[in-house]
Amino acid sequence: MGQDEEGSMIRNAVSALLLTAVLAIVPCAYAHHAFSAEFDANAPIRVIGKVVMVEWINPHAWVHVRMEREDGATLTWELEAGTPNTLLRRGLTKTLLVPGTPVTVRGYQSKDRLCDPNCKGSGRDITFQDGRKLFMGSSGTGAPRDGADPSEPKRP
Repeated sequence: MGQDEEGSMIRNAVSALLLTAVLAIVPCAYAHHAFSAEFDANAPIRVIGKVVMVEWINPHAWVHVRMEREDGATLTWELEAGTPNTLLRRGLTKTLLVPGTPVTVRGYQSKDRLCDPNCKGSGRDITFQDGRKLFMGSSGTGAPRDGADPSEPKRP
């Protein structure tokens, strides 16, 4: 095998590896979305109830909160949060967010406004019965800058 053929094989192998790496990243990029694509900044919500379940999945964790309506019926809100790693760094741990924990979540409703069987929203901050308040939202996604994110730069 000559040097030209060997060099060509190496270039082809490197090209194939680069193409594979790019294709592996593309599905992740399409899976993520901007806040405004799914949630309505003009539809704030306040969910008061108990944690039913937490899904610690990427790219966003989901906190499910069941609240009781004035008529006695219950309604479950599926509230999108930041990434599991980000939540853990902020202090929202698996031992803190357990089923039955009373919470108040402030956030924004989904644009579809459907609540059948569950409502969907984006959580901004979560308050516990002892008064602790933690930011649970996703920074940098276009969510309203409302001061809930302590790492958010202040407006001039």
